[in-house]
Amino acid sequence: MEFSVDQKERPTFTDRLRLIFKDVLGPIARFLNRLGIHPNTLTITGMLGTAVGAYFVSQGDLVLGGALVILMGPIDAMDGAVARLRGEPEDFGAFVDSVSDRYSELFIFAGLLWYYLQEANWLACMLVFAAAAGSVLVSYIRARAQSLGFDTKVGLLTRVERYFVVGPSLLFKAPLIGVVIVAIGANFTALQRIFHVRQGIRKR
Repeated sequence: MEFSVDQKERPTFTDRLRLIFKDVLGPIARFLNRLGIHPNTLTITGMLGTAVGAYFVSQGDLVLGGALVILMGPIDAMDGAVARLRGEPEDFGAFVDSVSDRYSELFIFAGLLWYYLQEANWLACMLVFAAAAGSVLVSYIRARAQSLGFDTKVGLLTRVERYFVVGPSLLFKAPLIGVVIVAIGANFTALQRIFHVRQGIRKR
């Protein structure tokens, strides 16, 4: 059985966004469901679209790359809503969504890494590595914690927050600012989750 350390834990930023945009996403999800579009199709489309955006980033076209990354976010967000309308089991869909999210983020960081390699900006390359490592660790720690019976969603910079940092930083041609924020924020979030689980283990 999974449980949170704090049963009165505040809703995450992602939870609040879902509530805010519920009335917007609902009609769109119903329309897509009527078209017969499968939730996993939306998931894969979002991932592949992000990969294309990452390619443009790697080639130095930050505006087009950033625009594609931002555009793919809402598409990827629709899969869960469509799955619920179809009455399909959410476990495998959530698994596919989680894996595709990791690939999407890594595609973006790979594009940035190639971009900075062309400029021989080694400091920026190391910051991209730190951002990618922190982003993966945030998700890995939650998955590992769930295997121990904990569900830890706390943290300063979860996936949605990272999306809102990286996308606009590309669009406004300031990718290094986004990379630095994620490199610091994601690793700090990983530490927050480690201590959150440690606290829960002690209480249990």
